[in-house]
Amino acid sequence: MHLHSAAATEEIATFSGRQECTRRPRILLGVSGSVAAIKVPILAKLLAEVADVQIITTDASRKMLREEDLCALNLPVKGNEDEWHAWKEVGDPVLHIELRRWADCLLIAPLSANTLAKVAQGFCDNLLTCVVRAWDFGKPLLVAPAMNTFMWDSPFTSRHLGTLNELGATVIPPVSKKLACGDVGNGAMASPDVIAEAAILAVSKCLPKQ
Repeated sequence: MHLHSAAATEEIATFSGRQECTRRPRILLGVSGSVAAIKVPILAKLLAEVADVQIITTDASRKMLREEDLCALNLPVKGNEDEWHAWKEVGDPVLHIELRRWADCLLIAPLSANTLAKVAQGFCDNLLTCVVRAWDFGKPLLVAPAMNTFMWDSPFTSRHLGTLNELGATVIPPVSKKLACGDVGNGAMASPDVIAEAAILAVSKCLPKQ
């Protein structure tokens, strides 16, 4: 699978050829605990075609991801345990702050109902939510929700997404299909190529110039 839309193709050419860009874009890919996390390796490969990528996992997402698939990506993968292993004393770097400084764009895909509720209310109880709490909203934040139709239709979901919209986040809408539970309805994560194209188009607007 490769990026194939005209807009994405143009952006890839731009990244590859324009002289004023000082480096490749940097994308943080946050992964929360939805069964759609099984699509993360495909998404990460698409992003890595044109960007430097680091992955942040929640504990719940690791239940959906195979370690061998993550290792095969050959990309940095950070989790909750890394937050404290990197810090020993005052003056040491704090991982969620360093990741926030490094990234040009934060993409959370999939965004579970639980993580949506957390970030909309400012919770910072794991590495991913700490990055969101510290995020510079002058940079792109994109989310790709993935949840059961009943959860997607909940008034809590529309309220929490409204909060993210007010902060300037871009919501990549889910699609209607047969879900992991067997139900058919809205709430399935958008396809990896659609998500990757949205992230690349967003980050292209904030690349550093010479």
